[in-house]
Amino acid sequence: MPRKLLLCASAMTLGLLWSAPQIAAQIFVDTPAPPQFQAQGQPSTKNGEWPGNGADLTFSRYSPLDQINATNFDKLQVAWRFKTDNFGPYPEYKLEGTPIMIRGVLYTTAGTRRSVIALDAKTGELIWSHSLREGARATHSPRQLSGRGLSYWTDGAGDERIIYVTTGYRLVQLNAKTGALVNGFGTNGVVDLKVGVVRGTEQPIDLETGEIGVHTAPTVVGDMVIVGSAMKEGATVATHNNTKGLVRAFDIRSGKQVWRFDTIPRPGQPGHETWENNSWAINGNVGVWTHISADPELGLVYLPVETPTSDYYGGHRPGNNLFAESLVCVDLKTGVRKWHYQFVHHPIWNFDNSSAPLLLDITVNGKAIKAVASPSKQAWLYVFDRVTGQPVWPIEERPVPQSDVPGEKTSPTQPFPTKPPAYARNYLKVPDDLIDFTPELRAEALEIVKHYTIGPMFTPPTVRDDNPGGNLGTIQLPGSVGGANWGGGAFDPETHLLYVPSATAPFVADIEPGDDGVRGECRQQRRRPAAPPGVGDVGEVAVSNLGRGRSNGVHDVEEFGFARGIAEQQPKSRRIGRRGS
Repeated sequence: MPRKLLLCASAMTLGLLWSAPQIAAQIFVDTPAPPQFQAQGQPSTKNGEWPGNGADLTFSRYSPLDQINATNFDKLQVAWRFKTDNFGPYPEYKLEGTPIMIRGVLYTTAGTRRSVIALDAKTGELIWSHSLREGARATHSPRQLSGRGLSYWTDGAGDERIIYVTTGYRLVQLNAKTGALVNGFGTNGVVDLKVGVVRGTEQPIDLETGEIGVHTAPTVVGDMVIVGSAMKEGATVATHNNTKGLVRAFDIRSGKQVWRFDTIPRPGQPGHETWENNSWAINGNVGVWTHISADPELGLVYLPVETPTSDYYGGHRPGNNLFAESLVCVDLKTGVRKWHYQFVHHPIWNFDNSSAPLLLDITVNGKAIKAVASPSKQAWLYVFDRVTGQPVWPIEERPVPQSDVPGEKTSPTQPFPTKPPAYARNYLKVPDDLIDFTPELRAEALEIVKHYTIGPMFTPPTVRDDNPGGNLGTIQLPGSVGGANWGGGAFDPETHLLYVPSATAPFVADIEPGDDGVRGECRQQRRRPAAPPGVGDVGEVAVSNLGRGRSNGVHDVEEFGFARGIAEQQPKSRRIGRRGS
């Protein structure tokens, strides 16, 4: 049966329809409410709706609809456009949001102020709009623009709400029918998420200038709304004693905090011992900036955790640094950790978990497994039993190259998944991967890479030496954009095929000497060190068969079919080091 599947988080591209909207809330006068605002019950993709950023809480990004299929996709025409330029003082340049659609109404964040708009999904007509003016607090926010979406909740009996996080890190609830603030939630419809956030040894951050925000949609599970945290994009923070990451759950009706999970364990909490020399007290970040998935039947929530300060140097934080770059499973009602798996020990490669884990029901060797699969920047898919945390296929601890950077103490081993195979190149092979259009270009590439450190996965960054003949850093492949990034993957529950868009983009990780020894730098390279063979960046869509043993006839493997579709681009002038977070 033909079916429709959204492969990754989509940017909402809207064109000009009219000038700046002035509607603050929708009001019906002398006319009944439209049918879409009268229906009750829970929304579902089975009804043609898209009720969440990832379609559902499993982040399958799957819809069973089949009206649009391979036979007519090339005949689609634009039905309407809506331009978001006027929802802020200047047009947005980075549209990353995925709209949701409930009963014929499309809801999304829009514009540089991160306004919220409701549109008629059939015509594109504006129904209502909302925005908060946050002044300097929004200006100081580490995560700007319209963000990546919003969420929806209903009691199934007519109470419908839209939930989103402002650029200034406030949790807001709106009446889905009118756009008005829900006064019973928090204070006049708003919860200040900066309250309770700390740095150092539990010092509260400044409510205006304190560094924290988030640009993803909250996760709504039953009567709970769960919110992560993010800091500034960029590889080097002003101080490693930065804001500490956290995840919190709030009551959907009152806005009261139900639980909190500290991603940097405090004294007495599990994992605290992995921050040696009391280094938990002087380090920050370790947020959950991407989307969070959940299994309401099991009562479990899955947190994809990011890197600590700083991305490429960890000399000031010896130890494995839990729960950085880990998948953490917590109890939905209490936030208590059930299990975790750390993908990278003592992270210094910016391999933060960048996308929502996918919850899958699969069968492997005749055994039914409730699984969770996490795509990664490393181009590996980490697959676990989502109840117990046990890997579905073995993950081996293997020795890895060690750092020679002064003060750095890298982990002697790192986890290597044995299945499925990597869905993109995750090491640079010389000379095979160097440009070979002509013998002269190959010779030039060989000469260029002599000035860089090249090695297998988890080869550490090196100190940059700008003197003639000096080492210019470590060529990292995949780079900081992946592999997979925030777009994540998608899963078809009928075919058991999992799709992961990925990138193959070389990146230079170097350490620049500083006043206090060394500090990690994500240097924007002035010259590409050497492209993969005949290409610049490579975009891929990996298709994996989870458990059935076939991959649409492309490969027959005992447990894991795997196929790639590669779209190659010619080399172009672009700096290395583009970030995807």
